[in-house]
Amino acid sequence: MISFADEIKQGIPTVLPAPKAWDPAINHAPKRKEILSQAEKKLAIANALRYFPKEQHALLAPEFAQELQNYGRIYMYRFMPEHPIFARPIDQYPGKSEQAKAIMLMIQNNLDHRVAQHPHELITYGGNGAVFQNWVQYRLVMQYLSEMTDEQTLVMYSGHPMGLFPSHPNAPRVVVTNGMMIPNYSKPDDWEKFNALGVTQYGQMTAGSYMYIGPQGIVHGTTITVLNAVRRLAKNRDDIQGKLFLTAGLGGMSGAQPKAGNIAGVISVTAEVNPKAAKTRHEQGWVDEIISDLDLLVARVKKAQASKEVVSIAYLGNVVDVWEKFDQTGVHVDLGSDQTSLHNPWAGGYYPAGLSFDEANDMMANDPESFKSYVQESLRRHAAAVNKHTARGTYFFDYGNAFLLESSRAGGEVMAENHIDFKYPSYIQDILGPMCFDFGFGPFRWVCASGKPEDLEKTDAIACKVLETMMAESPAEIQQQMADNIQWIKGAQENKLVVGSQARILYADAEGRMRIAAAFNEAIANGAIGPVILGRDHHDVSGTDSPYRETSNIYDGSRFTADMAIQNVIGDSFRGATWVSIHNGGGVGWGEVINGGFGMLLDGSAQAQRNLTSMLHWDVNNGIARRNWARNENAMFAIKRAMEAEPLLKVTLPNLVEDQLLDGLFE
Repeated sequence: MISFADEIKQGIPTVLPAPKAWDPAINHAPKRKEILSQAEKKLAIANALRYFPKEQHALLAPEFAQELQNYGRIYMYRFMPEHPIFARPIDQYPGKSEQAKAIMLMIQNNLDHRVAQHPHELITYGGNGAVFQNWVQYRLVMQYLSEMTDEQTLVMYSGHPMGLFPSHPNAPRVVVTNGMMIPNYSKPDDWEKFNALGVTQYGQMTAGSYMYIGPQGIVHGTTITVLNAVRRLAKNRDDIQGKLFLTAGLGGMSGAQPKAGNIAGVISVTAEVNPKAAKTRHEQGWVDEIISDLDLLVARVKKAQASKEVVSIAYLGNVVDVWEKFDQTGVHVDLGSDQTSLHNPWAGGYYPAGLSFDEANDMMANDPESFKSYVQESLRRHAAAVNKHTARGTYFFDYGNAFLLESSRAGGEVMAENHIDFKYPSYIQDILGPMCFDFGFGPFRWVCASGKPEDLEKTDAIACKVLETMMAESPAEIQQQMADNIQWIKGAQENKLVVGSQARILYADAEGRMRIAAAFNEAIANGAIGPVILGRDHHDVSGTDSPYRETSNIYDGSRFTADMAIQNVIGDSFRGATWVSIHNGGGVGWGEVINGGFGMLLDGSAQAQRNLTSMLHWDVNNGIARRNWARNENAMFAIKRAMEAEPLLKVTLPNLVEDQLLDGLFE
């Protein structure tokens, strides 16, 4: 068998590997609906065959045609690598550039079977969040990365490696774009069509930017969200005990919800229709119990409420049935939300009530119009059931998954009295926006490239020490954020958050990110730890323009613009990022969001110190400046504080207008 390093360097094999057997034990992507004309199907095959010499076309053409027929996509399963995919220590990757090796490590982490939602279809999470479109793209990218030097940049067009281009050592080693469509061609069916043609892909957020760190990536944000949501209801910390949080989704990012519920100290019920997803989260220890009978679920929840137990329960079935059953049986829900992939409602993102999991998968591929009707009827039922609970005191928030948007489009009763806004807030509007993003706090991540658990433990200690020092100096406005993150990092090892790479996440502002990164870089230089890869979720202060999620608390009329995300990735590119990415269609849907991300390798060098200072400062303050200009009170405070700390920063401040001056002007 060829060695791991040689397989990476091989790229597309000159001798065709044998076809791979279908593995029923793997959680596979659903079949995509048939959307191509006969002429377009031929074009899709011709596009796929571009990767291969002419003498192989006669063999591969019917095979790819069969994949297109069976799955709605050409995945090129034959070319799946022989070696298992997971994040190896950085020194096991072949190559001439340490930065390129770091990117290979992160790509493999995204496709690790323990991490990825549909690993054989190269989908990391969200039902369609792809790293690549097919396995040949994976092979070619890994080959390019193994060959490149620090004088080259790899250019990525929606999973396709356009090639290596001359650049310079402080340029990004990889520049990624995903799904960057002409605006008039950015509807859901456009994604179906052009993805089937093999010319674009949905990168989600950290899937197509190689920075997903497993469900831990959202555990922290979910914990903060649930904790601050329940604080709205609880009189004190003890009063949090016994509160019930009802939601849905245990697949990719949503799989973090039960773990976050446990950390926040509540009872959580998370509905999931896919048995494999529920089983995986249970085996990983991310959910305590699985129940598939509604009567048993009601009894179990009432027992937990009576004893104020902290427990996470997965209900194997549809969340609509749970909302309705809890209404009928008088189970009080304190917090409610939903994290199904409603940005992708017609292709597996939301499974409707009234159909089994298998029935839904069959209908979405073979009778998509009927499936759409089932989804919309289910959303109307879903909204109606939620409304009954909120009338009795449940606090419901949209979790940025387009639940309210799609429910409104389906005719669900979710609109406010003005028929413009939704009756329920986005969690950004009520919680993360004003309490975190406006102050500059967002999901800072790092990965220990050595693969050593002891390095992760050391970085946890370093980060905790930095945060404790900062908290002693911090203003009152951000003391709660600092305390929550210190509590989080102290419990990180105990909560066993690692799935895949030796990674960690915490919410930090620009100062915190720079000080933690500088401390890491110093520890690397001293030989205390190995190299560290920095990154963040796109779901952050300035990485994403998304009017129904990340920028839903922007009220100056600019929430439908995308200047911030584009400026973010441009600025990161020339300030020292190791790789950058910009995507259409993150967590709330194709055509609904533009989002950007980065990765940065710390190697202990003086150049790494200069890069982290320059880039991390911009990466956060770009977003604070925009939020300040939108007249967000906490952002105005944060940007003034940032300017006091950095004399070279000079941001335009808004002048506030008295409301009474505007009243009556146009009446």
